[in-house]
Amino acid sequence: MGIQEWTWVTVGMTFAAYLYIGVRSRVGTTSGFYVAGQGVPAIANGAATAADWMSAASFISMAGIIAFQGFDGSVYLMGWTGGYVLLALLIAPFLRTFGQYTVPDFVAERFDSKTARLVAAVAAIFVSFTYVAGQMAGVGVAFSRFLEVPFEVGVGIGMAIVAFFAVLGGMKGITYTQVAQYCVLIVAYTIPAVAIALLLFGNPIPQIAIGEALPLLDGLQADLGLDPYSSPFVNTDMLNVICITLCLMVGTAGLPHVIVRFYTVKNARAARWSGFWALLFIAILYTTAPAIAIFAKTAILQQYVDLGPTAFLAQPWVQSWAATGLIDTQAIGASGGDVTAFLGAINRDIIVLATPEIAGLGAFIVALVAAGGLAAALSTASGLLLVISSSLAHDIYGKLINPDADDAQRLKVGRWMILVAVVFAGVLGIYPLGFVAEVVAFAFGLAAASFFPTIVLGIFWRRANRQGAIAGMSVGLAFTFTMIVLMRASVIAPDLFPEPIIESFLGIKAQGIGVVGMLLNFALTIGVSLATPPPPPHVQRLVDRIRTPYRDAAPNA
Repeated sequence: MGIQEWTWVTVGMTFAAYLYIGVRSRVGTTSGFYVAGQGVPAIANGAATAADWMSAASFISMAGIIAFQGFDGSVYLMGWTGGYVLLALLIAPFLRTFGQYTVPDFVAERFDSKTARLVAAVAAIFVSFTYVAGQMAGVGVAFSRFLEVPFEVGVGIGMAIVAFFAVLGGMKGITYTQVAQYCVLIVAYTIPAVAIALLLFGNPIPQIAIGEALPLLDGLQADLGLDPYSSPFVNTDMLNVICITLCLMVGTAGLPHVIVRFYTVKNARAARWSGFWALLFIAILYTTAPAIAIFAKTAILQQYVDLGPTAFLAQPWVQSWAATGLIDTQAIGASGGDVTAFLGAINRDIIVLATPEIAGLGAFIVALVAAGGLAAALSTASGLLLVISSSLAHDIYGKLINPDADDAQRLKVGRWMILVAVVFAGVLGIYPLGFVAEVVAFAFGLAAASFFPTIVLGIFWRRANRQGAIAGMSVGLAFTFTMIVLMRASVIAPDLFPEPIIESFLGIKAQGIGVVGMLLNFALTIGVSLATPPPPPHVQRLVDRIRTPYRDAAPNA
C-alpha cells in the first residue's frame, strides 16, 4: 500500500479508538463532565496531561522552528519544559487542595468576588481560543497532505471528531482519550527518529546521534555561506531569547487547560505525582525534537547541494508538499542560488511530517507520523474546548447568570458550549495569525500576563485582595493583547497594514511581550492591594488552608 492508503488505515484505526473511548466514558454529572469525578490515577493523569500539553505546536511545529532557527529555536524547549517544573512544584498541589472545577473558581473564591470570576473566565476563554487556533491549523496541515483533502475540509473533520468525544464524555472522556493519544503520538514521534539515526549514523538513539549530526550540519551551513547552526543569537537577540523563554515558562504555569488537569486526581499528593509522570512523558518527545530538526535540516541542505534547485523540485516528497501549498516551488525556482530564499520557501510546519519521506522511510512510518500529529492536535484541542465550555457554562452561566440551575441544566449548557466553541475554533484554525507555534506562543503570553501572577499571589500572599487581582488581570491581559495586535497587524490584516504598526516594545517582540504584561500584573496587584482594605478573615483562612497541601493527602501513586 502507498502512503495515502496506510494513512487512511492508521488514522481510521486511531480515530475509531478515540470514538470508542468517548462512548465508554460518557458521563451524566457535572463532576464527571468537568473534573472526571476526581478519580483519575496519577500515572494516567500524567499521560493525559502530557498529551494535553504536547500540542500540534510541540509535535508538528517545534522541530521545524528548531531546524530553521538553530540554537535560538531552543527557547521553546527551555521555556515549555521549565514551565512545567514550575507548575508541578509551585502551583499544582495547592490548587488541588483548593478543589472545585476551574481556574476562575479559584480566583472567585480566593478573592471573594464575582467580578474577579468574570475577568478570569474571560481571560480563560481568550487564552484558550488563541491556543486552539494553532491546534486546528495543525489538524488542517496534516489532513491536507496525507488524506489529500482541502485544508478547510481537514479542519472540519478534526472538529467533528473532537466534538463527539468531548460532548459525550466531558473531562472523563477527554482524559482517557488523551491517554490513548499520548501512546499514539509518542510512538509516532520516536520511531522515525530512531530509524533515521540508525540509517544515517548506525546509532539507534537519536539523542546520542546528534553528536555526529551537528558537526555535519554546521559544516554544511558554513559551505553555503550561512551562520553555523549551533551559533547563538543569530535569528533572535539575547533580550528576546530571555523574554520568550520566560514568557513560555510562566505561561505554561498559567495555562487553564493544563492547570485544570490537576483537579481530576484524588488529592494534592497525586497532583504532584501527576506532574512527575507528565514531565517524564514529555521529556521523551522534547529530547527527540532537536534530533529530528537536525536530521531534517541536514537532509534538505544536502539534497539541495547534491541536486541543485531544479532536480530538488522534482523529488516526490517535494512535489507532494508543493501540492498542499506548503512548499513554494516558484520561489525555489527563482531563488537563483540564494540559500536563504530557498529555505524561506519551505513552510516550517512540514518538517516533522515530511522527515520520514525525506529520509526515504516506508509508507507505514509516514502514515504513523500523520496519525501522531493528529493525536497531538486533537488531544490539546479537546482540553482547550473543555476550558472554554466550563468558563461559559460553569463560571458565567452557572455561577453568575443562573446560580439556581440544576445539575442537568448545567450539563446541557456545557455540552452546547463545546459545540459553539468547536465552530469558532475551526474558523480560527482556517484563518490563523501565523505559524502554528507562533500562534501558540501568543497564548502563552496572554496566560503569563493574566493568570500566573494572580494564582501565585493568591496562594503565597495573604494580603492580595480582589481590587488588586481584578486590576492586575485586566491590565496585564489588555496590554499584552494590544501589543501583540500592534506588532502582528501586518499578518492579521495585511491589506490594511502592509507593515507592523510597531516593531517591538522596548526591544521586546510579540512572542516575549507577555513578560511585560506579567510584570504589570504583579505590580498592579501588589500596589492596588496595599492601597485598599485587606481581604476578609475567612479569605485569609482559605489562603492558610491552601498552603498546607498534604493535609488531606493519601498516597496515590
